[in-house]
Amino acid sequence: MPFALPLRRCVLLWTMVLLASGPARLAADLVWTPEAGWKLEGGVISGLTGEEGRNALALMNKARAAEDKHHYWSALGTYKKVTKRYPNSAYSPEALYRTGYIRLARRQYTKAFQAFQAIVIRYPNTSKFNQVIGEQYRIASAVLDGARGRGFLGLPGFKHRESSIMLFEQLLVSAPYSEYAPLALMSIAKAHQMFGNAEDAIDALDRMINTYPKSLLTPDAYLRLAQAHASLVEGPGYDQTSTKESITYFEDFVILYPGDPNIATAEKGLADMKQVLAESKIRIADFYFKHRKNYKAARVFYNEAITDYPDSTVATRARTQLVKVDAMLAAQEKAAANAPPPKPPPAPKKKWFLFF
Repeated sequence: MPFALPLRRCVLLWTMVLLASGPARLAADLVWTPEAGWKLEGGVISGLTGEEGRNALALMNKARAAEDKHHYWSALGTYKKVTKRYPNSAYSPEALYRTGYIRLARRQYTKAFQAFQAIVIRYPNTSKFNQVIGEQYRIASAVLDGARGRGFLGLPGFKHRESSIMLFEQLLVSAPYSEYAPLALMSIAKAHQMFGNAEDAIDALDRMINTYPKSLLTPDAYLRLAQAHASLVEGPGYDQTSTKESITYFEDFVILYPGDPNIATAEKGLADMKQVLAESKIRIADFYFKHRKNYKAARVFYNEAITDYPDSTVATRARTQLVKVDAMLAAQEKAAANAPPPKPPPAPKKKWFLFF
């Protein structure tokens, strides 16, 4: 006969499993109606029994009633009692959610974000997880766009756009595989570009491409990454590392997304960067040609200018210069062939020594 647990023990074990799985999962079934107040639906349990359960429910109803009357300080205080006294109940994550909602309504963006973050940390199994992450993303976006929170006595506070980067990064840590993660990285890049931090923007876009290669935002990330590298290019007379990086990402975009609406923008950016790179080569070639009379080195760099951007005015000029280079090389070779053999070095003079 197979081993079987008594029915009472089975029920007890099942109840323990439900509680161990976290009250946050049950919070999704906590429904509010003005007529009946808060109610657990779907046959779930609150995690509390007897007087504790009644007290927690009474506090939740009291807080929501105050919230609906816009008595926010009273509502916040009562929700805080729920989270402190009954942290393992199904009411606690809902109390935190309502706290975040009130803070957001009062334009207390940082505190709202923190309230939602408490849900993410304490109750990661809540079915409202994605909804909470969405609220955090909207808060960070509002801060980046210059939303001004309320300060002392309800007066408008200062803009803190830079702090949005920290909020987006925190969202990435909490939900790296959510639908908001690629959006957060794109927003981080946007913020860094807004503040003139091109290299940090490049890092964020690079993380976006490597972490979420199949995202719908990846084509835009490629294009913006190419443009970010291009923004670091100082001209043909300077180091061309950024130019080459920009060309690489413009080319990747053109190859990978030929039907993208931004293909014309990418092609123009690619042409501009190739122009800069070719001009840098022709400047080096001109230096060797005019100032060093090193025609072999000049030929190498004129040819590289043609290779970098063959269908350009730069390449046309390089080809014209190559004709001159070849002529000078031919003249050098002819002169070398007709030149008399070099005279042997004079014999060393004998040294006389006097002996006394």
